[in-house]
Amino acid sequence: MQYNWQHKEWAKFDYNAAVIDQIILEFALEIGEIKGMIENLSEDIRQETILQFMIDEALKTSEIEGEYYSRQDIISSIKNRIDVTSALSIKDKNARGIGELMVLVHNDYQAVLSEQLIKDWHQTLFGNSKRIQSGHYRQGEEPMVIVSGRYGKEQIHFEAPPSNRLAEEMRQFVEWYQQFDVTVLDIKGILIKTAITHLYFESIHPFEDGNGRIGRALAEKCLGESFQRPLIMSLSSMIEKDKKKYYNALKTAQKSLEITDWIWYFSQTILESQKLTKKIIAFTIKKAHFLDQKKLQLNERQYKVVLKIFDQGIAGFDGGMTARKYISITKISKATATRDLIDLVEKQIFTAIGAGRSVRYELNFSS
Repeated sequence: MQYNWQHKEWAKFDYNAAVIDQIILEFALEIGEIKGMIENLSEDIRQETILQFMIDEALKTSEIEGEYYSRQDIISSIKNRIDVTSALSIKDKNARGIGELMVLVHNDYQAVLSEQLIKDWHQTLFGNSKRIQSGHYRQGEEPMVIVSGRYGKEQIHFEAPPSNRLAEEMRQFVEWYQQFDVTVLDIKGILIKTAITHLYFESIHPFEDGNGRIGRALAEKCLGESFQRPLIMSLSSMIEKDKKKYYNALKTAQKSLEITDWIWYFSQTILESQKLTKKIIAFTIKKAHFLDQKKLQLNERQYKVVLKIFDQGIAGFDGGMTARKYISITKISKATATRDLIDLVEKQIFTAIGAGRSVRYELNFSS
């Protein structure tokens, strides 16, 4: 098996740019519409929207790698990084790094890409880890291979360049990135550069761990830098919906320097991410209006639960709100929880679905 970095012409990628012509037309409409939506938001709602996307990206980019964090820990990590005077508690210290990385990616979109910037991101991601040498390229004589399957029956998907090549490979990667000039109006060039940025970095795989998360962060930086503003989106939310498709596309692209299919796949993923963005912005606006209208009708416990539901994002609580979940959040008796829930239904803030022990509750946005 010969991988892309083993080809004589590495890293001179070949592709048919016309494959994304239709995607470009759709993307131009989406990005224009989203820009208008963002500009019409109040400052408070705009900041809430940005926070929501950072949270979603932090959670989903981790879930792609099989790591699952508490949404509340991610929220606390991001808020602590944004406001240095904040001191919200974080139960899982490993969640701190990915939350802080999201803030850096958002803030660093104009920064000149360098090896040091990438290493700093990795240091942020794994600064609390005792098993990962954060901020340093991998070392050792053992090959870096990406595998799946049970022990003894592993399937090798990709083998990355050996560690003694990493310094030169990363120097050339950064040089390629800086020399790939695009303008803010060159949507085709921007999408192609972003797709190759992710593929190129993932093919080098310079770190012991965290390459996927850093690689997706680089894709979002490339978009923000190229459009001269951070795009409000969660690329990882779309990738995580079909991880198998993502890994298969990456595996295929890493076998050749002809990457037309990869350019199409990644550009389409970016487009779908923008479509999802519109839904999440609409959700954030709906949340603000809902709280403005209902806040005074809620007691302290009910308000806490409603905020908890909104904190789950557009997907909401899995299975809806239940009496058991209500008790867990508020630390009250079953009788008090029942009264609170009945009151929320009577005020048409919650809608009851089902009956008896299987009853669950959802927010009633139509009231």
